[in-house]
Amino acid sequence: MSKKSKRLPELFGSMVFDEDTMKDRLSPACYKAWKKSVSDSTPLDLSTANEIAEAMKQWAVEKGATHYTHWFQPMTGFTAEKHDSFIQPAGGGRVIMEFSGKELVRGESDASSFPSGGLRATFEARGYTAWDATSFAFIKEKSLCIPTIFCSYSGHALDKKTPLLRSMDAVSKAAIRILRLFGNTTAKRVIAQVGAEQEYFLIDKEQYKLREDLIMTGRTLLGAKPPRGQELEDHYYGAIRPRVQAYMQDLDNELWKLGVLSKTKHNEVAPAQHEMAPLYTDANMACDQNQITMEIMKKVADRHGLVCLLHEKPFAGVNGSGKHDNWSLGTDTGENLFKPGSTPRENAQFLLFLTAFIKGVDEYQDMLRATVATPGNDHRLGAQEAPPAVVSIFLGEELSAVVESIIDDTAYTNAGKRSLSIGVDTMPPIPMDNTDRNRTSPMAFTGNKFEFRMVGSSLSISGPNIVLNTMMAEVLDKYAEELEKSSDLHEDLNNLIRRELTAHKRIIFDGNGYDEAWIEEAKRRGLANNISTVDALPAYITEKNIALFTNHSIYTRDEVFARYNIHVENYTATILMEARTLIDMLRKDILPAVSEYGTKLCRGLEKRKALHLPAKYEETNALNNCMLSDCLSDACDKLEKDIRIVPAGAEEAMYFCHTVIVPDMNECRSFADELETITSREAWPIPVYSDLLFSEI
Repeated sequence: MSKKSKRLPELFGSMVFDEDTMKDRLSPACYKAWKKSVSDSTPLDLSTANEIAEAMKQWAVEKGATHYTHWFQPMTGFTAEKHDSFIQPAGGGRVIMEFSGKELVRGESDASSFPSGGLRATFEARGYTAWDATSFAFIKEKSLCIPTIFCSYSGHALDKKTPLLRSMDAVSKAAIRILRLFGNTTAKRVIAQVGAEQEYFLIDKEQYKLREDLIMTGRTLLGAKPPRGQELEDHYYGAIRPRVQAYMQDLDNELWKLGVLSKTKHNEVAPAQHEMAPLYTDANMACDQNQITMEIMKKVADRHGLVCLLHEKPFAGVNGSGKHDNWSLGTDTGENLFKPGSTPRENAQFLLFLTAFIKGVDEYQDMLRATVATPGNDHRLGAQEAPPAVVSIFLGEELSAVVESIIDDTAYTNAGKRSLSIGVDTMPPIPMDNTDRNRTSPMAFTGNKFEFRMVGSSLSISGPNIVLNTMMAEVLDKYAEELEKSSDLHEDLNNLIRRELTAHKRIIFDGNGYDEAWIEEAKRRGLANNISTVDALPAYITEKNIALFTNHSIYTRDEVFARYNIHVENYTATILMEARTLIDMLRKDILPAVSEYGTKLCRGLEKRKALHLPAKYEETNALNNCMLSDCLSDACDKLEKDIRIVPAGAEEAMYFCHTVIVPDMNECRSFADELETITSREAWPIPVYSDLLFSEI
C-alpha cells in the first residue's frame, strides 16, 4: 500500500467533528445524551450542550481555528455565515478562548437583507439560527462551521434546511407505518438517501476576466458557435489534461478533509466541462455537502488560475450542466426499500413503494418541475443534454413489463424463458442493472434508486428532495390508512397495487424524451409541459400543492407563498441583470469595436477603388458590417427602452421579462454573433468561444 493510500483514511473527515471524534472527546453520558437527542429529535439540555461546545472548541483550536460561525442556507440558494472569534477578555490585557453551549445551539443574525418573500418587513432585523445536531460541524478556513437552521423572530422558516428536515421526518414516519404492515418491527427510522452528481465548467481565469458577462451573470450573453464544438464526442471520458487533473486532485483532498465522499471525476461531453460524483449519504448531509462542494470547487479553481462555472448553460450551442439527484429510501437497519426483492414479502414491499413513487410523481409532476425552474435551467431543459420539461418516469424494459402484467392481470414472460402470474407474492428476480440507462428521462429508475435529472448545476438540491420526500409521505400515509383497515392484507394489497398502477401508468415512458412525437403523446396523456420558469412557478401556489406541504407541516401556507414570491422576484432580477450587462457590453465594447473595424474596411475600400483594384471582399464586408451594426444598435435601443417600462408588480414584471426582455436580448445576440463571424480576431474586443473552451488549460 502506498503512502498516499495510507494517508487517505487519516485525511478523510479530519476537519469534521464527526461521531467518532465526539465519542473520543465526550463523556459517555454526554455522548449518549447527544445520540438520544438526535434519534428522538429532542433538544439538548444545557449541561450536555456546554460539554459538547467545550470539546468542539478545543478540537477546533487544535486544528488552527480562531472563529466559529453558524453556517446556514438562506433562501438565496447559497450559504451564509457570520464569524465570531473564540476570544474573551481575561483581564490584564489577556484573552481566553471560550465557547458555550448557548453559543453552540443558538445564534442571532441580521435577517433583514435575506429574501423572505414577504414573511417579514425589511426593517425587522432579527433572525435566529439553531444547531442541526444531525449534521456534523466542520472547519473551513480557520472557522468552526456549525450547520444550523435559520428562522425569523416569528418562527417562520427562512432557509432550505428546516423544511428538508421536516420532510425527512414525514417520509420516515409514513414509511415505518408501511413496514409495520409487512411485519418489520426492527426498523425505527427510514432515511431519505441522496447522491448528487455535480457538473461544471473550468476556464482560464485570465480569459474569464475579459468577459463582463461571465463575471456579472455566470454565462456568456454573446458568442458565435466555434468551428469545433462537441461533434467528435472526444472530450467525454477523455484523458484529463494535467492542469485539470491537478485541480481535481486538489479538490478531492479539500472535500475529503471535510468528509465529502467525493468518488468519481471525469470529463463531461462539452469541451471544458467536467463532473464530480459523491457516494450516497442521508439527504440532509448530502444537501449540506453539495453546498460545500460548490463553494470549494470555486475556491480551488482560483488557486489553479482557473474559474469554475456552475451556471446551467454558460455557453450556447454546447451542453449545459446539470446536477443529477439520485434519491432512494433506506431503513436504519440497512435495507434499501427500492431494491427488488427475492422473497414474497420483499416483492410485495418493493412493489408497494414503487407504486407509491409512481403515483407521487404523477400527482406532483408540476411541483417537481417547479423546484428546478430557474432562468439558467430554462436554457438547458429540453436541449440535447438534458431531459425535456415534461416529467416522466423510466423503469426499463423488464420492470415496465412487470408493471404492465400487473395492470393487465396477465402472465409475464421473462425474455421468452418462462411465464408466470404476477402479484405481490410472485415476481421474477430483477437485476439491479436490468436495462440500459435512459439519458433523456427526467426520472429514471437505476436499479435501487431514482435519478432526477432535471436539477440545474447551480441549484440547491434541497427543493427537489423536499418534494420527493413529501410526496412519498403523502402517498404512503394514504396507503397505510387503507391497508391498516384491511381484513385480508394479501388480497387488498394486490388490488391496491393494480388499481394505482392503472391510474398512474401515464407517467411511465421508456422511449426517447427528445422525440417530438413524445411531446405530442405526453399532451394526449395529460402530462404537464411547463417549458419555462414562468410556466412552472405557479405550481407552488396551487391548492393541491399547498395542501401537500401544509398537511405534513413542511411549510405553512405563508411559507409556501414566500418561496413562490422569492422565485418570481429572482427571475425578474436575473433577467434584468443580464439585460443591463448585455447593454453595457454592446455600448462599451462591441459597437465601438465593430464601428472602428467598419471604418477600417471602408478606408481600405476607398484605397483599392482609387487604385482601380478589385475590392469585392472589402465592399461586401463593409456593407455587412454597416448593416449589422445598425441592426445591433437599433436592437440595443429597443432593449434599453423596454427595460425602462418593466411593470412594478412582481408577477407582471416576470411575465414582461419573459415575453419582451428575453426576446430583445436574443435579438441583440443574433446580430452581435453574426458580427463576430465577419470581424477580424484582432478587432473583436472579447475572448470568443474558441478561446474560452479550447485554450490549453
